[in-house]
Amino acid sequence: MMYPTRNSIPYILAFLFCFFEMGCESNFRDVQKMGFAEFSPSGDADGINLKYTDSGRITANLISPKMLDYATVEYPFTEFPKGIHLTLFDKNGKQTYIDAMYAVSHKTTNIIDLQNAVKISNQNGELLETEQLYYDQKNEWFFTEKNFKFTSPKGVSYGKGIDFSKDFKKVNSQKISGEVQSE
Repeated sequence: MMYPTRNSIPYILAFLFCFFEMGCESNFRDVQKMGFAEFSPSGDADGINLKYTDSGRITANLISPKMLDYATVEYPFTEFPKGIHLTLFDKNGKQTYIDAMYAVSHKTTNIIDLQNAVKISNQNGELLETEQLYYDQKNEWFFTEKNFKFTSPKGVSYGKGIDFSKDFKKVNSQKISGEVQSE
């Protein structure tokens, strides 16, 4: 029976290393291919003007220069990388205007994430400005934990963290400062 000599051990180790390296490299590339998912939109639209209706009445009008729809991913969403202008109409025809430089609408939660220079205003002269604002479409409710500026005919206030109804009738703020006239 032959035993490897001290001189042949480095050659055997080098052979085994090369053998395992080739096997691992091949498996590693296969694993990379399995984990690679194509993440591209299933829909792409330029210059959109969408009108949402309920029982023949317009409830919202969405205008955006670019829309990317990711309907085929595990958690579907629609992205508006160049911003949106959204007008919401209540049952009496009063309007709420929303502008943001970027927005994402999550289809499973019905939450819209508005970002970058977000402004929401209404016909009563009320304006809220912040860097990020969420809109719960089902409950018609806005909320943020970011700093905000709220301007109304009664005055200007600043704060951090606020939630409110789309018509500004119900407002809950966390940290607020400023001067507001009382009635």
